[in-house]
Amino acid sequence: MAVLHKMGSAAAVGTTLAVLAVPMLSADTPAVTSDRASAQQSGDPSTPVKVFRRKLGPVKPPGVPVITSDLAEPARKEVAMRLVSSAENSTLDWRSQFGYIEDIGDGRGYTAGIIGFCSGTGDMLELVEAYTAAAPGNGLARFLPALRAVNGTDSHAGLGAPFVTAWKAAAADPAFQRAQESERDRVYFGPSVAQAKADGLRALGQFVYYDAIVMHGPGTDPVSFGGIRATAIARAKPPAQGGDEAAYLHAFLDARTAAMRTEEAHSDTSRVDTAQRVFLTSGNLDLNTPLSWKVYGDPFSIPA
Repeated sequence: MAVLHKMGSAAAVGTTLAVLAVPMLSADTPAVTSDRASAQQSGDPSTPVKVFRRKLGPVKPPGVPVITSDLAEPARKEVAMRLVSSAENSTLDWRSQFGYIEDIGDGRGYTAGIIGFCSGTGDMLELVEAYTAAAPGNGLARFLPALRAVNGTDSHAGLGAPFVTAWKAAAADPAFQRAQESERDRVYFGPSVAQAKADGLRALGQFVYYDAIVMHGPGTDPVSFGGIRATAIARAKPPAQGGDEAAYLHAFLDARTAAMRTEEAHSDTSRVDTAQRVFLTSGNLDLNTPLSWKVYGDPFSIPA
């Protein structure tokens, strides 16, 4: 089983997860937030637009290039899920991973499910809370107190074998499967794709962001998604800021691999070097199929 994600410390990732589970803004777009249901703009043109992030996503500055490919389109989203699964679970069959759970020894407790939800980083807790809201009395609900207690640590206290057994049993429940997909989209896929679009990136760039946030988690420290993006922008501007798309993505992947190498569990950078970088070097910025790549030396392909 491939090593999994969230490079920031368990405590740091858990702290930032809820804050950055909504789409992020481009680096130079002024914005303020509100809980009202619609955005308003002052008559003064110098006054920033109020951005309602949960409703509207990132604001695109004037001159943002037209995005010609969308990773959220169903066929491309399926490609994205398979690409991530090849790196996370060494299979293209991502739907077979709802019941996956183990401690991979990376300091984040249990890693489980289709996207590697972790007991030590907060997203597993939020998943089980969402599942319980949708299906009260499910087999994982009784572990909520323990999940809250171990959040931010690698502890198995109150979990252990009974929790592992319950997780695997819950994987057959369609409500749990829906909860996993919903939390994946809310915390990882939606925010990363929205940010990539705000940065003027096509489907490949949207996937590059998504894969990065899956492994490194949302956050602003140097080895989290926000920090990696900031490092890349300091080296090359994204299209939304007038930069070259390919040059910016190379800078992002350089920053990404540097972050990966700071932790032994993620020091194999083949999911970038022999996958994403291959697509980028070939000019496949729309992430069109067919695709061929390698992860950890294993070959994978998706036909046209």
